[in-house]
Amino acid sequence: MADAVVIGAGPNGLVAANLLVDAGWSVEVLEAQDTPGGAVRHDHGVDPDFTSDVFSAFYPLAAASPVLDDLHLEREGLAWSHAPKVLAHPLPDGRCAVLSRDPEETAASLDVFAPGDGPAWENLWRVWERLREGILDALFTPFPPVRAGAALALRLRGAGGLRLARTMVLPVRRLGEEEFRGEGGRLLLAGNALHADLAPEAAGSGGFGWIMSMLGQTYGFPVPVGGSGALSGALARRLTRRGGTIRCGEQITEVVVRGGRAVGVRTASGEGVLARRAVLADVSAPALYGSLVAEEHLPPRLLADLKRFQWDFATFKVDWALNGRVPWRSPEAGQAGTVHLADDVDALTRFASQIAMGRVPDEPFCLFGQMTTADPSRSPHGTEAAWAYTHVPQHVRGDAGTDELTGSWDTREQEAFADRIERHVERYAPGFRGLVRARRILAPPTLEGLDANLHRGAINGGTTALHQQLVFRPGPGTGRPETPVPGLYLASASAHPGGGVHGAPGANAARAALRRHRTAALSRLQTRLTHRDRGGRR
Repeated sequence: MADAVVIGAGPNGLVAANLLVDAGWSVEVLEAQDTPGGAVRHDHGVDPDFTSDVFSAFYPLAAASPVLDDLHLEREGLAWSHAPKVLAHPLPDGRCAVLSRDPEETAASLDVFAPGDGPAWENLWRVWERLREGILDALFTPFPPVRAGAALALRLRGAGGLRLARTMVLPVRRLGEEEFRGEGGRLLLAGNALHADLAPEAAGSGGFGWIMSMLGQTYGFPVPVGGSGALSGALARRLTRRGGTIRCGEQITEVVVRGGRAVGVRTASGEGVLARRAVLADVSAPALYGSLVAEEHLPPRLLADLKRFQWDFATFKVDWALNGRVPWRSPEAGQAGTVHLADDVDALTRFASQIAMGRVPDEPFCLFGQMTTADPSRSPHGTEAAWAYTHVPQHVRGDAGTDELTGSWDTREQEAFADRIERHVERYAPGFRGLVRARRILAPPTLEGLDANLHRGAINGGTTALHQQLVFRPGPGTGRPETPVPGLYLASASAHPGGGVHGAPGANAARAALRRHRTAALSRLQTRLTHRDRGGRR
C-alpha cells in the first residue's frame, strides 16, 4: 500500500507524484497507456528517420513554469532547443508578422504593417515585464491566489490596474484594434488566442492572446531536444529515481470510497490498489465525476453542474515527413518554429463562427510546426519534421466545405480533410505538397484513443472561456483541487489554471494533499495532548 495513488502519468500526474515523493510519501502512478507521458509523447510513426511529436510540441508555459523549474529536470537530461524565430504569421502577399525573443525585432516586423505599431508592441511588452512575476505567480497557484494576488495588486496599482483589468477581459479583436493600426500586431494577438478555443470576439480572448504572445516574447516556444517525450521521460526518471513507481497498461475503473473518503482505486483487471493518504486524479472532470466516482458519493449540485461542463474545440492534426524545407512565400516564416496560417482577423472570426455553428471549416486556421527548424535532431539534414493542427466542432452538423464531411471521421473523411489542410498550407507555401514523403492523420477519435483525457480531440481539458475559468473551473464554486470526497484531488487540466504543459494542476493537487495531511496530523496530535492533560489532572 502506498501513501498516494495517482491516476494517470500525464505531465500533471507526474508532477504531482514528484512533489509527493519529495515530501517523503510513497507514491504509485497508474497509467492506462503502455507508456507514460499523456499528451507529451513522441514517436517515429510517420517515418523511421523522423521524430514526430504525437500531441503537444512547443512549451512556452513549461519554460515559464516555476513548478517545473523547481524540479530541475536538466539533471535528468532534459535540454531545450529554440527555432531562430518564435512564431510567424505570413500573409499570401508575402508580408509576415514575426514574434522574436528580441522585442526590437518583433517591433520592426510590425512596423512594416503600419508605422507606430512597433512602439505599440514594445509598450505592451513593458507592461508585461512590470507585471510578469506577479501574473505567473497568480497563474500557477490555486484559486484564489491569496499571496500572489496581493503582490500582483500592489504592482497593478502602479501600472494602471483598472485599465489593465479592462485589457484582460477585452475580446482580442478589440484589443488589436485599440493597440495597432496594421494587421500584423492584431494577427499575432488573435492567432495566439486561438491556441485555445477563444474566438476573436470572445470576452477574455484579448488577455489570453496577450499573455501567450508575451510568453513567446520572453521565453520563446522551446521544444525538448530529441522529442516531446524527453520532457515526460525526465519527469518519470526523476520520480522513479526518488522511489516512486509507475505502472503502465493499468486502466482505472473506480475510485474506491469507504467511510466517506477515497481509500484507493480499482483497475480493469479487478485489482484493488489502496492509498493510505490520498488519491490524485489526472483525468478530466467528467471522467472523474461521471464515471470513476459513484454518484452516491457526490453532491447532487455537482452532478447537475457537470451536465453543463463545456469541452473545448475538437482537434484534427496531420504529421508530415518532408523531403525539404517548407517553401514559404515569406522567407521569415522559414525561421519560425510555429507558423499561423490565416489571411486576417476576419478569417479567424469566420473560422471560429463555423465551428460554433457545428460546421467543419472550409478554410481551417492552421497552427503549423516546423520541428527540425526548432530542433535539428528531429530529421535528416535538409528535411523537415512538420505538423499542422486545426480545430473542428465537437459535434459536427455539417461541412462548410465541399467534401460533405459529417464528423464520422472515417478513412474518407480523414483523407479529405487532411487534403483540405494541405491545400491551405499550399496557398502560403507553393510546392509544399510535392515535398511530402509521408503523412499521418490524427482525427479527433484517434487522439482520444491515444489519450482518454483528449475527449473528441479536446486538448485543454475544457473550454478556456471565462465562464469555465478561475472559480468556475471545472464548475461553479470550485477552482481548487479538493473534491467533495475527502482524500480525492483533481490534478488534471480540468482544474485551475487549465490546459497547457506547466504542471500547475498536478502541483496544486499535491500541495493540497500534503496540506490536508499536515492539518489532520496536527489535529490528531492536539487531541492526544488534550487527552493526556486531562488524564494527568485526574
